Amino acid sequence: MTAKSYRIGQIVPSSNTTMETEIPAMLLARQSIEPERFTFHSSRMRMKKVVKEELAQMDAESDRCAVELSDARVDVLGYACLVAIMAMGRGYHRVSQERLQAHTAANGADAPVITSAGALIEGLKTIGAKRVAIVAPYMKPLTELVVDYIRHEGFEVVDYIALEIADNLEVGRHDPARLPEIVKKLNLDGVDAIVLSACVQMPSLPAIAQVEAMTGKPVVTAAVATAHAILKQLGLRRVVPGAGALLSGAY
Repeated sequence: MTAKSYRIGQIVPSSNTTMETEIPAMLLARQSIEPERFTFHSSRMRMKKVVKEELAQMDAESDRCAVELSDARVDVLGYACLVAIMAMGRGYHRVSQERLQAHTAANGADAPVITSAGALIEGLKTIGAKRVAIVAPYMKPLTELVVDYIRHEGFEVVDYIALEIADNLEVGRHDPARLPEIVKKLNLDGVDAIVLSACVQMPSLPAIAQVEAMTGKPVVTAAVATAHAILKQLGLRRVVPGAGALLSGAY
């Protein structure tokens, strides 16, 4: 019997180079232990500088992207830019998901829609985290918007670090090997989980296991949470080797 194949659709910023590597890397790694197979399909919305004005303009393009991906009859559609959602105001991931799903339904392809912003919130709830520490690549004002958004969803943000990288291509070039040293600067007292990358563009997958071993705390990233949400929407076992606590199969 042939294993079932799923089409994964992603709406990505035009300058994003990470979601089309980390999400496939995780789901292809999963293929070594689970029968399902995946193909990956993207539509892009223009964005070069991670500033509020460009993010708002970019978000307006997500409607077109959702329709384009629904033409391909994808099985699930992921909005792969956390800060664009969180910069639009508290709780906006719910508004975005509902609107984009309406577009796919109107196109006769009612694919479920998830956002990396909503996925991070749900992922932290799944592991039972209440107090978190966060690493983000954004400029400080945008990082503070992200922290406020996460606090509004019921979490205590004990500490955070803003790396202040404005150019989205440079965010994608940030070396994940630097993350363990960055984490050492965080106050982790009483923290339940570490958000190693509150950004789907900042690569983090290779550092997750090392930071979990170093700190003894569960590590979640925006990309890991997105993979978790994709698998949940598809009704599949939420397990990926080497992707940290959330995808360990423990939850």
